[in-house]
Order: sequence, then structure tokens, then C-alpha cells
Amino acid sequence: MSESATLTVSGMKCGGCENNIVGKVSAIAGVVTVQASHKDNRVDVEFDPAQTNLDEIEDVISDAGFKVE
Repeated sequence: MSESATLTVSGMKCGGCENNIVGKVSAIAGVVTVQASHKDNRVDVEFDPAQTNLDEIEDVISDAGFKVE
């Protein structure tokens, strides 16, 4: 069973930023889908909680240079 979350993420300026986040978060084992919007400062993610968690997803986004609020 998967879980969904919407994260508020600042620092995204363009589609390239969105693609950067989508690529890095998609690489996490257990992530089902991820969408990013720099206009809305949000990242929507669906994941399998048996394989990953929000802390890991937030860490990957932060390590990519963006701020999860």
C-alpha cells in the first residue's frame, strides 16, 4: 500500500529544477511517482512506506540544494 504526500519546497526556479528533483527522488527505492512544480513550490510524491519514508525523500531534496519547508 502506498502513501502520498505533498511537500512545500523552495528554491526551484525553472523546469530544470523540477527535473532535477524528479530525477533524484525517482531514484529512491520505493518511490512510485513524483511531480514537482516550481510555480507552486510543491513536490507531490507517492511512495511505499515499507521501502522509504518522508525523511529520506526530504533529505534527497535538501541534498540537491532545495529547502523543504
